Amino acid sequence: MSAPHQDDIDDAPEMLDAEDALEEVEDGDGDIAMDSDDEQEEIILQNDSVAYFDSHKDSVFAIAQHPTQPSLIATGGSEGDGDDAPGKGYVFDTSPVVGRPVLPASYNADPSSQPPKSIELKPLFTIEGHSDSINTLAFTLPNGEFLVSGGLDGRLRTYQLSVDARNKPSFAFVAESQEVPEVNWLAACPSPKFPNTIALGASDGSVWVYTIDAADASNPMQIVQSYFLHTAACTAGAWSPDGAFLATVSEDSSLYVWDVWGEAAAKNLVNDNGQTVVSLTGQDQRFGVEGGLYSVAIDPKTSFVAVGGAGGAVKIVGLPRLGSDSQPTSSKQSKAKAKGVEAGSAQGGTILADLQTQSDGIETLSFSNKQPLLAAGSVDSSIVVYDTSRRFAVRRHIKEAHEEFSVVKVEFVAGLGDGWLLTSCGMDGVVRRWDVRGAASSTETSLVKEWRGHRGDGEGGGVLGFVEGTTGERIVTAGDDGVVLVFEA
Repeated sequence: MSAPHQDDIDDAPEMLDAEDALEEVEDGDGDIAMDSDDEQEEIILQNDSVAYFDSHKDSVFAIAQHPTQPSLIATGGSEGDGDDAPGKGYVFDTSPVVGRPVLPASYNADPSSQPPKSIELKPLFTIEGHSDSINTLAFTLPNGEFLVSGGLDGRLRTYQLSVDARNKPSFAFVAESQEVPEVNWLAACPSPKFPNTIALGASDGSVWVYTIDAADASNPMQIVQSYFLHTAACTAGAWSPDGAFLATVSEDSSLYVWDVWGEAAAKNLVNDNGQTVVSLTGQDQRFGVEGGLYSVAIDPKTSFVAVGGAGGAVKIVGLPRLGSDSQPTSSKQSKAKAKGVEAGSAQGGTILADLQTQSDGIETLSFSNKQPLLAAGSVDSSIVVYDTSRRFAVRRHIKEAHEEFSVVKVEFVAGLGDGWLLTSCGMDGVVRRWDVRGAASSTETSLVKEWRGHRGDGEGGGVLGFVEGTTGERIVTAGDDGVVLVFEA
């Protein structure tokens, strides 16, 4: 056999000698742990709630509170995994919830004892009959005789509340109406002259007003008005505090303030269409907001309406003054009254301010009932408070109020803090309360307290709404995580 060629030797695989194979090589840096796909991130859970309600199997989109029995809470959402999952809601009572002690744990007789656990709440009534998600709920005013649910199936369903001799509430279905493709929002008329009246805005742009009368078996849900001037989805609506006007906004960047009861028409203060006291659309370049309008609120004195929309736009529009129904007793008073009507008529529809402090859509607006303040919550996670007595100057700009997540709702606490306290919730899953006193340049923090317990991070988490009554002492939330939590202030 001939000897192997040198090239064949070079191409052969290298082999270790037996002695080399037994040699240990020391690593001065020590062993290096291999990466693992099973690494777990430590998550610290915090739950500040005193009670919870978890009967929902999916996101809770809507929440409402009874006006005279604030412990009665209604919630609504979707059930099931499919896109066509039927809507479902519940009514429960928070009165059995006992608040946690005010003193810190160190004052307890046994400091090592665990804090009280959150109480589980059970449903009193189940809201059914919808074929798609319940995304809006409202109790009628002034006494909460009826609960109304609106869904993405276009159905408007009404339930009557009864309370027995033992003060136990019960609900009975009254009637339903289905005039629209989807119900976007509900708002109860606050006027005692027109009790049990509800307004809705729909995905087709229409606006409807119903009065509920369970005694009329043939027509318990009576259509009072229907309006069709919006050309795109009606995104929000608000009654004036006296119930005379209904303001609605739309994705088409239009604002209409409806003279629902004809009080302005009786004083010749309506527009040419005979239906509105304010008609502004995107065709007016001074008013147009590219991307549409998504929030609306009317100030406590019914002097002006605020609307919020895409790009952080906030616009303030004057409203006509209806004046007093009493007759003047002198010619001087007659002249003064005439001038007042003329001033009110001239003011109606006038753009008083065009504000843009925030950088993204305005999802929520709220007026203080005791201070000249307007709060705006934005998708850019900030809250801005304007001073309405000083030409809407910025009083407070709370940047990253909910970290990098959208602000879903802001609301001034009606009966606490002299009108300076503001509650907010966001897609970070946190509820916060702010004290908005002080100048805009103040370096002091505005945060008074915060409550945690919901999953955040925006996906499958966040707080989609809350109610806090007039005192603000107890906050009940609607969670995108399918949980309702009760917090003590």
